[in-house]
Amino acid sequence: MVVTVMRNFYGNGYLVKPSDLTLGSCTPGSQSVDTSVVFDNAVQDCGSILQMTPDFLIYSNMLKYNPLSSNAIIMRSNPASVPIACFYPRHGNVSSQAIRPTWAPFSTTVSTEERLAFSMYLMNDDWSARRVSLIFKLGDSFNIEAIVDTANHIPMLLFVESCVATTTPDMNSNPRYEIVASNGCLVDGTQDDSSSAFRSPRSQSNKIQFSVDAFRFIGIDVSTIYITCSLRAAPSNQLPDQMHKSCSYNKATRSWSSLEGSNEICRCCDSGNCAVPAGQTRRWGSIYGGSRGIWKREVGPHTEEHAVATLGPLLIISNEIKHQEQNEELVQTSKVSEESRPLELWMLVAVGSVSAVVAAVALVVIGKYVMTRLSPQEAL
Repeated sequence: MVVTVMRNFYGNGYLVKPSDLTLGSCTPGSQSVDTSVVFDNAVQDCGSILQMTPDFLIYSNMLKYNPLSSNAIIMRSNPASVPIACFYPRHGNVSSQAIRPTWAPFSTTVSTEERLAFSMYLMNDDWSARRVSLIFKLGDSFNIEAIVDTANHIPMLLFVESCVATTTPDMNSNPRYEIVASNGCLVDGTQDDSSSAFRSPRSQSNKIQFSVDAFRFIGIDVSTIYITCSLRAAPSNQLPDQMHKSCSYNKATRSWSSLEGSNEICRCCDSGNCAVPAGQTRRWGSIYGGSRGIWKREVGPHTEEHAVATLGPLLIISNEIKHQEQNEELVQTSKVSEESRPLELWMLVAVGSVSAVVAAVALVVIGKYVMTRLSPQEAL
């Protein structure tokens, strides 16, 4: 297992000390350079924990940044903990010896092509491109875009059924925080300090965007979070209902509003009981364009697909250090101002003294000149 850590850890230009980084019980290796720190260890070393799931062998550990300050009073960098995990498929060859793949039967290939591909990304502040950095400050927003690839498929309408935030990739772990619940209710937006909402209108039927105000868990040493969402794709002629909706909370009206359709379908968000009785799911004519071509499948009564997508790890840092630095600058400015006052007073005294001396000298010179002029007259 090789883990490379950039010394510009927070992306702010400050290079962390390699000695402040550990991977479990292991310290950085000799391969570290000026710009990066490298850990090269066996996957089972450094106190790694092995977890087995039906599909994977997972070796997990914790990368920790614990800055040691030379000053016992202040600290200029936040500590951080970043989960590290290596996934090995249980149903495959994980040997370092390469094997030649065998072509799958034609029927299997067709089945694979018919499955929809779901993706989820972080977008930049103006939604114009995907965000590169996974580092956020409190006060930033997670701009999230989910998309389903509808190539060679009928037009589909994408919904976010649920989203949870956790400190590990396991969506069922604790602590966990619900962001979206009850088949499309963005419940995080009901919090007093949140402005989370779905972005309106949709740019494409197979895409949905929503923003969530950045946060971190209270009392938890881990500074990273994972956001896991359950996504659903339905035919684009699906009428919005309690099972197919995207609802944002409007604090001004203290009510829910729907991205499509009537706001009535969002009323169940308050109770959390959002279900449609059997047989009441309806379809309408496509509102996002006509046929996509001859390569599309016919729509059956239950042509919907689900998937789970995860973002992370997202590193959350606070603004406390920035505020501390600003306060220190104000204190230093105040001290300089106070220290300059005695100097200013001394300069005033000095200038006043010099002026008095110059005036006295001038009076003496004038007096001598007058006496010199009077002396010849007295002699006459």
